[in-house]
Amino acid sequence: MRNRKFGRTGWQVGEVGYGMWGMGDWSGSDDAESLASLDLAVTSGVNFFDTAQAYGDGHSEQLLAKLLAEHRAIEIHGATKVPPKNRQWPSRRGVPFADVFPRAYVRRYVDISRSNLGVDTIDLLQLHVWEDEWLDSGELSQTVAELKREGAIRAFGISLNRWEPWNGVRAVCSGLVDAVQVIYNIFEQAPEDELLPACRENGVAVIARVPFDEGSLIGNMTRETTWPEGDWRNSYFVPENLDATVAHVDALKPLVPVGMTLAEMALRFILSNPDVSAVIPGMRNTDHVMSNTAASDAGPLPPELIARLRAHRWDREPTEWSQ
Repeated sequence: MRNRKFGRTGWQVGEVGYGMWGMGDWSGSDDAESLASLDLAVTSGVNFFDTAQAYGDGHSEQLLAKLLAEHRAIEIHGATKVPPKNRQWPSRRGVPFADVFPRAYVRRYVDISRSNLGVDTIDLLQLHVWEDEWLDSGELSQTVAELKREGAIRAFGISLNRWEPWNGVRAVCSGLVDAVQVIYNIFEQAPEDELLPACRENGVAVIARVPFDEGSLIGNMTRETTWPEGDWRNSYFVPENLDATVAHVDALKPLVPVGMTLAEMALRFILSNPDVSAVIPGMRNTDHVMSNTAASDAGPLPPELIARLRAHRWDREPTEWSQ
């Protein structure tokens, strides 16, 4: 596992981190399998784990707590997120900051997450949704400073809405945030336009989420693919999105080199960008852990392949199904 500097925090983190949404909130998740996968990840060099209170109403955080308790001798960095008070994912334009992350509410959820994680100090606290217009409220900067001063958190970050990397540039340039979590993959290359350069200039860590485009870049999705009842992907891969996604993936498949999988190519595309501090694929079993961490060992993609993948950028506009 190759390590990278996590922005101005100075932490050294494995470039392949662990996204824990799937084991807290998706159908078919098994705790024993999840814990085995987490443990293998640590022994494979993973030391950055991203969870949220909203993932299974704290269940994902509690699984991470068990991992942290078993590996106290290893420096592991845990990141979690405060859910929006109005429970709107993504956030809505024009909704006042006080309706989403008021000071007392944030502090209450910091305490909830610290209890779930079994820690006194959260390494990275993030807001689960974000609007740059919220910077105009001075309350957030005061709350963050307070939490850091008290030792409740070490660093602060934001998670950006789907396909809106521009909606975090002000926050990055303000000096308030230490890390930004953003969708970045072969299709979603828009963060390279403004956000990643701003992060580089301001020493802000970049967490690349959704590296497989919600699973499409694994390469086994068809227009007939279905998911179990209650699975979040049923509401995301509506026919309009599923048909277009399969077409884009099919156009990409001829570029996969011999001996490489589409999933490996997708991860290594992200890791070829030095502005990325860590990528956080979801890993629901030990096979996922082994294949994803191996992508780090393989190193960046050849420049000529990256140049060809540039043509597969897919700029999309948020819709009612893209939350």
